[in-house]
Formats: sequence, structure tokens, C-alpha cells
Amino acid sequence: MNELKIQILETLVTLFLYAIAFYITKNIIDNTLKKAQLHRARRKMIIKVTHLFISIAVVVLLAGIWGLEQKEIAVFASTILTVLGIAFFAQWSLLSNITSSLILFFTHPMRLGDTIKILDKDYPMEGEVAELTYFFVHLKTKDGETITVPNSLIFQKSVSIIVNQDKKMFEKALPNKLISTDIKENSAN
Repeated sequence: MNELKIQILETLVTLFLYAIAFYITKNIIDNTLKKAQLHRARRKMIIKVTHLFISIAVVVLLAGIWGLEQKEIAVFASTILTVLGIAFFAQWSLLSNITSSLILFFTHPMRLGDTIKILDKDYPMEGEVAELTYFFVHLKTKDGETITVPNSLIFQKSVSIIVNQDKKMFEKALPNKLISTDIKENSAN
């Protein structure tokens, strides 16, 4: 078999394995995170990040299959790491917003449905977190407006999370209802 046919076969196998890995990771991560009772938007974000890393791995594999030398692949990988490093320090770039979205997603106590107040001296904002994307947080105000706030701005400013009373009452009532149902079932037996 000549070299071109081997490369095409290896590419097809890699793409087939990529499709399988894409499907399997989506289902496994989604099912695992459902059991952990994470919000649907958070599950979607984790799946997107996982698929991004899998896609980068496939691109590196395909580059190796088609003849890029290890030195060239190392330059590519170091370039990506450099760009990510700059993104951590850049204040107004798109990469900064993507990096901020990941940090907000994993470490910030703000959740979808929470009402937040961005404590800015000149332009204070308040609204319910409707969506968290790679670049923006969408806030829905009491007036029905949607404000898009860059993730890097939320990362830089102080944020006050206002507890929604209906949500708080629901969270308190739900466990009590489940406990009282379990007690009734056990006493019936």
C-alpha cells in the first residue's frame, strides 16, 4: 500500500474515532452531570469545553498523520498555549472573555436565574442572569430589557447576588415535602 492510501485510511479511522468519542463523551458527561444535579446550561458548557479539547487533539493527530514534524506540532501547541496565556492577562480581548467565562462558570457563585447587581460606580446594573455564553452574560432587567455584559467586566467588578425569595422558598419547601412523603410511606408499611 502506498503512503497516500495509508494516510487517507489513518485519517478516516481518526475521524471515525472522533465521531464516536464526540457522541460517547456527550452522553457520559451529560448523564453523570444529571446525577450530580447540575443545571442544564452548566452541563452544556462542560460538554462544549470537553469537545473543544477533543477537537484540538484530533487536529494534532491529523497534523501528525499528514506529515507535520514533531517540531512543527510543538510550535503549534506552544502558540496555542501562548495565546491562552495572553488571554489571562488581556483585559478587553475576545480571548479574555472566553477565559473569563470558564473561570466564572467553575468558580463564581452566580447561577442562571439568580438576580445580580454589578457594583460599578458609574454604571450600576441589576438583572436576572438569563444566559452565560463564552463572551457575554445576558441580564434580564425588571423592565424586560436584556443587557449583555462582557464576561471580563463581571470578572473585574464586584457582583452582589440577590437571593430570589420565591426560589429560596421553593428550595426550602422541596426537601421538606420529600421528607414528609418518605415518612408517610414508611409509616404506611
